[in-house]
Amino acid sequence: MNTTISRLPTRLPTSLESWTTHDWSHGVLLPNLGPHDQVIVRTRNSTYEIIVIEPQTASVLVRGGSFFPEFSPARVAGSSLGGGFLKLHGVYAGFQMELVCGERILTTRVQTVSVLPAGFGPVM
Repeated sequence: MNTTISRLPTRLPTSLESWTTHDWSHGVLLPNLGPHDQVIVRTRNSTYEIIVIEPQTASVLVRGGSFFPEFSPARVAGSSLGGGFLKLHGVYAGFQMELVCGERILTTRVQTVSVLPAGFGPVM
C-alpha cells in the first residue's frame, strides 16, 4: 500500500517547546519502516528515491537531486528548519531533509513524502 503524506503543516515549530509538542503526522520516522521499504521525497527542487537498508540507523540508498545521480549509500540524519533542532531519522513535509554521505547534504523544503512497502514496486 502506498501512503502519501502531502499536507504541509500550517505552523512549523520555532522553539524547543513547540518542537516537542509539534504534530509530527506529516512524515515518517525511518526506524518505523522495514528493510527495503521505499520512500519518495519530493522537495521544492528535486525528487529523491530512498531505499531503507537498516531502519534503526536510518542507513539508506538514495538517488535524486544534484548530489545523487545514481543510488548511493547515505544516512538520513533527520529533518530540520536549516539548523538548531533536528527530528532524528525522520522526513517531514515542511522541513529540510538532512542526509549524510561523507558530507552533510541539506535539501530544500520537503513538499511530499510517500512510503512504498518492500515488494510494492520496482527497486532500483
